[in-house]
Amino acid sequence: MTVYLDDKKLVKQLLAGNEQVFDRFFRENFSRLYRFALVRLSEDPEAAREVAQITLTRAIRKLHTYRAEAALFTWLCAICRNETSNWLAKQGRYREHIVLTEDFPEVQAAVDSFQAPEQMDPEHHYRRIELLRLIQVALDKLPARYGDVLEWKYIEGRSIREISSRLDIGPEATQSLLARAKRAFAEVYSALTEGHERGQGELVKP
Repeated sequence: MTVYLDDKKLVKQLLAGNEQVFDRFFRENFSRLYRFALVRLSEDPEAAREVAQITLTRAIRKLHTYRAEAALFTWLCAICRNETSNWLAKQGRYREHIVLTEDFPEVQAAVDSFQAPEQMDPEHHYRRIELLRLIQVALDKLPARYGDVLEWKYIEGRSIREISSRLDIGPEATQSLLARAKRAFAEVYSALTEGHERGQGELVKP
């Protein structure tokens, strides 16, 4: 298992109350988390700024739980992903950026069917929002590393070479990781949609 020694050392300094290290930690990670949140918040800069600040505040409180088994920024992104979902839920909004459509045409077909103008009545609009919510929930349920590679590939549009560089692994290992992440997404998303449909069926029973 890889241990991120530099990140572990940094966290140890933060826990010791080193103010210079804290300032650097906040300065270096805020802009990255801001960009990470921005794509999930429909390019809303104020919301992204708020979520990035909340993420760093939450992370500082949870630093003692960091085990250096993932890169520190990957760990921060997992927190940011959860805080983004919490923010959207409080605002009654859901991210509408769809990923994985090239691999899961049924997802794209479902979204496209809800986007047709003649179908945009209240019922179809609600169903579309529910579908988008389930996609977001599926992403958030994945292990942090899976979520990261999917975000980098399908939302940020990063190449396999760029992702390999970020992860410090070879291209073949990156392809393998991405394939596992996509399979995991498919399994989680399928389970969520089946559960959602059963729940809807229960609601309409006489």
